[in-house]
Amino acid sequence: MLSEEAVRRALSLDELSESLTTALISLSYDKVSVPPRIAARSQAGLLGAMPGYVPDLGLAAKLVSIYPANPERGLPAHQALVAVFDEATGAPVAVMGGTYITAIRTAMTVALAARSLACQSASVAIIGAGTQGEAHLVAFRHLLAPAQVRIASRHESRAAVLAGKDPGAVAVGSVREAVEGADIVCCCTDAQEAVLENGWITPGMHVSSVGMGPELPLEVLDRSRVFVESRAAILPPPAGATELQGRDPASLVEIGAVFSGRAAGRNSDEEVTIFKSTGHAVEDVAAAAVVVRRARQLDVGIAI
Repeated sequence: MLSEEAVRRALSLDELSESLTTALISLSYDKVSVPPRIAARSQAGLLGAMPGYVPDLGLAAKLVSIYPANPERGLPAHQALVAVFDEATGAPVAVMGGTYITAIRTAMTVALAARSLACQSASVAIIGAGTQGEAHLVAFRHLLAPAQVRIASRHESRAAVLAGKDPGAVAVGSVREAVEGADIVCCCTDAQEAVLENGWITPGMHVSSVGMGPELPLEVLDRSRVFVESRAAILPPPAGATELQGRDPASLVEIGAVFSGRAAGRNSDEEVTIFKSTGHAVEDVAAAAVVVRRARQLDVGIAI
C-alpha cells in the first residue's frame, strides 16, 4: 500500500519521462491492451475506470473521480487510486494513491509532446492555476527549463500563488496577456467554452489542452496539425475529447509515432501544432511501474 506521500517520494521525473515515452510508443504500435474509458456519473461528478496493459511496463487499473466543484472545498478536482497486478499471474501487487500520478503523468506527457513539436520553448503560457497548472509548471521546468512562464487564471490570486513557487514564473491579468508572444500555450482548465481566441494563436505556436471541456476554438483546430495520445480521442467523452468529435481519425497524429520517428512532428516553423490530451491508461501504467520499482528500492509503503 502506497500513500500519496510515498508515491511522491518514489516517482522520479526522469524515470517517468522515459517510461511514458516507452508506453506511448507501444500505444502507437498497437502493442497495448486498453479498452475505452468508462464512467459512472453522480449529480456532482463522475467515477472513471481505466485498466491497461503495456508490455514490459505492466498491468494496472485506475479509478479516478472527477468533481469540478472540489477546488471550492479545498479538494482536488481529480482524485484517484491505482491498482497494479502481476502480468504473469494476475496477483495484486500494489495499491497506491493516484491523484498525484494523474496530475504529473498528464503534465509530463504534455511537456514531452512540446519538446518534440514546439519550435522553441523559451516562453510558456499556462492557462489555469489549479492542480494541472501546478503540475505543468513542474513538468515544463524539469523537462524544458523555459526562461519565462506566464500564468493566467480566472482566479488572479491563484495565479499569483502558483507563480510564487517558481522564480521564472509571473502571474498576468488575462489569458491574452499570457498567450501573446508565447512559444508554447498550455490550457489546463475545467472551462466549458474555449479559453483561447483564434486571433491570439500566431504561426509557429505550439498549443496543448488537457481539459475535459472544449478549451480550444474549432477555428484553431481547423488550421493546425493535431496530435493525440490515441486516435480513440475521437470517441464520445469520457473516452474521447469534446473538441475532436466528428473529426477524421486519419487527420490526427499519435504522439508515440512521433517519439519513435515513424511520423513527422512539426513540418515548418510557421505551422501551428496542437497536442490534445485526453489522458490514457498507458500513462498510468507507466507511472505506476516507476513507483513500484522505486518503492521497493527505497523500502517505502506498507506490506499487507
